[in-house]
Formats: sequence, C-alpha cells, structure tokens
Amino acid sequence: MTRDALVLRERREAVAILTLNRPDKRNALNAALRAELIGALDDLGGDDAVRVIVLTGAGDRAFVAGADVTEFAGRDVAAQATAMQGRRVYDVVAACERPLVAAINGACLGGGLELALACDIRIASSSARFGQPEVNLGLIPGGGATQRLPRVVGLGAALRLILTGEPVDAAEALRMGLVEEVTEPEDCLERAVAVAERIARNSPVAVAAARRATRAALGLPLAAGLDLERAAFLAAFAAEDRAEGIAAFLEKRQPVFPGR
Repeated sequence: MTRDALVLRERREAVAILTLNRPDKRNALNAALRAELIGALDDLGGDDAVRVIVLTGAGDRAFVAGADVTEFAGRDVAAQATAMQGRRVYDVVAACERPLVAAINGACLGGGLELALACDIRIASSSARFGQPEVNLGLIPGGGATQRLPRVVGLGAALRLILTGEPVDAAEALRMGLVEEVTEPEDCLERAVAVAERIARNSPVAVAAARRATRAALGLPLAAGLDLERAAFLAAFAAEDRAEGIAAFLEKRQPVFPGR
C-alpha cells in the first residue's frame, strides 16, 4: 500500500486504523473510495488478529464532507439506480464483523454522516460539523440516514437535520446523542484508538455477541430482543472465553482470551 492509496491502513496490535485519503476533496466519497473501503473492511473482517477498527479521514478539515457530487451530476435515473445496486459501503460498515469506532476529525456531512452512523461509536473533534444537506440539492439522504439517524437521535432531531439541511456543531451533536464524546482536535484519533483498545482487551466472543444483540434492539420488539439476548448469553456461556474470564477473575489476574 502506498501513501497514494485511497484508504490508508495502520495496525496498532489488535486495532486497525483506516484513513479515508482524499484530503484535497475533503475525503468526499467517490466510487473508487467506496470500493477500496469495502475491500479493506472485507480484509480486516477476516483477520482474527484484528479485534476493533477505527475509521477516520485524512487531514484536519473533514472526516467525509459528503458524496462526490461530480460523479452523479450527469446521471439519469436509470444510471443512478444502477450505481446504487450491489454492496453499499454504508451497509458493509454496519455489517462488519468487527466493532467500528469513528474518529470524526472535521466536516461530517451527507454521506459522511451516514458512514459515521453505520459505525458503533462516534468520537468527534470539537471542530467537527454534522449535517444532512441533501435537500439543498433537491435530493434526500440515500445512504441510510432516514433510517439510522432517527434511531440514534430520535425522530424530531433527525427531521431537523434532514429537512433543514443545516449542520450542527460538535457540542450540539453531543447534546443530541449523535456522538458519544467530543475531544480537542489534536486528541480525536488517539481517543478513538484508546476506546478501541479498551474494547479489544475484552472477550471477542462476548463483544461480538453483545454487539449483535444490542444492534438488534433497534429493529425488534422487546420480547423478541430479550429472546435473542438470552440465546446470545448462552452461546457466550459455552465459549472458552467465558471459562478464561471467570478463571482470571477468581485468580485476580488479567484474562487472556482465546477468542473462541
């Protein structure tokens, strides 16, 4: 991989860092960047040594400033429908086998916010801005915001962002629950990595089971969700990680989870 790659990869033990690398375009999502990110996530999802992924943007101006509008400016409806078929990057992020922490280091707009919404945890720089400006172009969000955003911030706050097209700053994003933490700009990536490292120290079996059950809560009735939780608990109970975790607790030492 070269520094010219559209997605830069870095490893810090069990944490992988993916950096979206179009800083001159404020990391706007074009077809090539989407495809490269999907490939990177596929690779990391199959790597047992990677337990958590951090996603960020190159430079200090943007996480992702949106879709690359120049790509679809000349498309007709049929061409756009074709472009939206197949594996979509937002869904690949949401379905990734590893937890994802977004380090939002600047503008997080349109498709960028939709990408962040597909992640599990969002850490924002105090300089970040968040918005869904598609209505200003005569469009609506097309990468999942109409569905994921109200699940994160509630219906009213989601409609405010989607219908006005106006961005909010990091402090307002924190207040509405759009992000979990706000840091100084220079600390954003390292804080996201620290959160990822803390997750990576836990049982991979338990983390995966807890993540699946918690995400399912957004789309299941309570009774069905509780049934799923019970089944996931029993599956974790049967794993080797559970035996190691309990043994380490009783022996007053740090666990060494085998991940199975």
